[in-house]
Amino acid sequence: MFKFAHPEYLHALWAIPVLAALYYLYRRRKARALAAFAEKALHEALFGEKSFVRETINFGVALLAIAMLILAAANPQTGSKLEEVKQVGIDVYICLDVSRSMRAEDLKPSRLESAKNEIRLMTQRLRGDRIGLIIFAGEAFVQFPLTTDYSAAALFLSAVSTNSIGRQGTAIASAIELATKSFDEKSETKRVIVVISDGEDHEGAIDRALEKAKEKDVIVYAIGVGSESGAPIPVGTRGGAPQYKKNREGEIVVSRLNDETLKRVTKETGGKYYAALGGTNELSEIYDDLAAIEKTEYGSRKISEYDDKFYYFLAAGLLLLVVEFFLTDKRSSLVRRLLGVETKTAQDL
Repeated sequence: MFKFAHPEYLHALWAIPVLAALYYLYRRRKARALAAFAEKALHEALFGEKSFVRETINFGVALLAIAMLILAAANPQTGSKLEEVKQVGIDVYICLDVSRSMRAEDLKPSRLESAKNEIRLMTQRLRGDRIGLIIFAGEAFVQFPLTTDYSAAALFLSAVSTNSIGRQGTAIASAIELATKSFDEKSETKRVIVVISDGEDHEGAIDRALEKAKEKDVIVYAIGVGSESGAPIPVGTRGGAPQYKKNREGEIVVSRLNDETLKRVTKETGGKYYAALGGTNELSEIYDDLAAIEKTEYGSRKISEYDDKFYYFLAAGLLLLVVEFFLTDKRSSLVRRLLGVETKTAQDL
């Protein structure tokens, strides 16, 4: 098997045909200038020692050296052997509240951004566990299913905002229910749900969701984001001044942390509740709990070990640069004698 460790560097190879085309135009322009300067019959007398063929060869060697160095930077690799690796871990669905109340800024820069940052920190610590993300407001959606591709997970997470779901509300029960049925039924891995919300459950039906979770031995952890004193909900700016959500009486609505529902779902499923304080990473604390859960094999994959081969191209590139440095664009004395060209002095001309 063959691959490049850094294929993005291969885009630099486009510079090779560009430089070749520019050199071709340069040679044409130079030829026209020489034709205008003197008749072709005088060129041998004027430029007897000059070899335009050698000049072209020198340029070609330089281009080839650049190409070799670019390939070396891309680091060609060959696969030496295939090895089957067992995949062991647990399955974790994070249910993230994206309702508008998550815009409140009692956690900086906002409740939602603080929660997203904690999720990023958690994915950096995962080792083999599968993670999925469900976002919810008035309804719940799977943002990405269970995966071990943490880079892709971070990319999908970055796109999440309070505008990701049009229907407003805080359907915690719907999120737990969707996560419970989204686990792989055939897998025997331990299953965990982490709910991150300000706890303002407007939809109810939490009993049915908890019952289904307990039937499938799903453990629910929860993080309450926000403060008991609360904060207003930003809705935009007017004339540079921030505007906040108001009720029908024109009073500014203050969103407060309501942790009763969150504490209940964790208590009934054997999980734990954490309050986000802004200065600590609660998901890291949850990860410490998850690390203590027995890992289960959920599959295997074949991976190939690769050997670096960049040094061949690096050596070739450096050698070509050395060769180009010592090459000359002058004709050899043998070639000049064969062509019958003698070096003329200025006085002879």
